[in-house]
Order: sequence, then C-alpha cells, then structure tokens
Amino acid sequence: MTRRTCGYHVAMDNAIDLGRPTSGDVIDLITADHRLFERLLAQLRDATQDRDAVRRAFADVLIAHGEAEEELVYPVLRKQAEDIGQHEVEHGREEHAEGNEALLAVLELKGTDTQAFDDAVEELSNLVAHHLAEEELTILSPAREEVGPRVRAELGEKWAARRNALVDEHVGAVENVRRIVAKARREELIES
Repeated sequence: MTRRTCGYHVAMDNAIDLGRPTSGDVIDLITADHRLFERLLAQLRDATQDRDAVRRAFADVLIAHGEAEEELVYPVLRKQAEDIGQHEVEHGREEHAEGNEALLAVLELKGTDTQAFDDAVEELSNLVAHHLAEEELTILSPAREEVGPRVRAELGEKWAARRNALVDEHVGAVENVRRIVAKARREELIES
C-alpha cells in the first residue's frame, strides 16, 4: 500500500520511490533527478516527514547519481562538446565531493529532530542547489546543443542502468559515503 506524496510514492514501510529510469535523453534523466533532489531536500526540512527514511533515500540516489555521472557522463560530454572542458568536469567533481561531505554530516547525526540536523540539512541543501544550477548551466545546457540525440540516448540508457544498480546497492550507506569522502580528500577534491 502506498500514499502519493510530492509526485512520487512513499510506501507504508517508508520506502521512498526514487524512480527507475531505463532510457531517454541523458540530460532529461539527469535533470529529472535534480528535481527529485529538490523534493527530497524539501522533505528533509519538513519536521512532519519521516526524515530518517528521507535522508537514507536521498543518500542512495545522490551518491548513485553522482557516481554514474562521473563514471559515464562527464567523460563522454567532455569529448563531444567543445564548451565543456576539463575545468567544468573537475569543478563538477569538486562540487559532488563537497555535497557528499555535507551529506555525510547529515548521515552521521543520530537524531533528525535537532537544530544540528536542521543546520546540516540547510548546508547540504545550499551546496546541492548551487551544484544543480551550475551543472545545468555549464555542462548540461552546452551538451544539449553540442551532443547529438543518438549519443545522448545511448548515454541515457547506460547512465540509468548504472544509477539504478548503485541505488539497489544502497551506496548511500554511511560507511560507503565515509569511504567516498575520504577518497575525495586524498584526491584533494575537498580539503582535509
């Protein structure tokens, strides 16, 4: 049994439907996830929601989305689009790392009904909102103009499959997010 909430289903066991795209233009799929992030972040700020379930779901989809993007999408778009250079790709990776670090702070908090939780969610929301706007402007918009629809569709299928597999693996588990953040620090994507 499910109830409809903000355009997606929340099952009675509090499992949140994160969608399972299988095909489409990779840019449309990525921006659809961006809108999902915004809805989930709004729920994280809403004390009437099951914030623990929302943060776990958000962690899984945010990590899966970013990992699939860096692994499959960024390299292809950089090669295919003149207006997407190494700087834009590296900056995108840095912003993913900053968001993952802020996500880790949210995941490591014990309760969801404290000022510390609200503050950590606000920091995460600000970083994610900044990244989404910048990525859509500096990477996705040029890609829509410069990368052909066939390549975008092929990339969409690959990205969706990888994203879904990573969500199924629960890559947002706190231990995995710690590992990802530690790796980003070693790679100097974020400060130690």
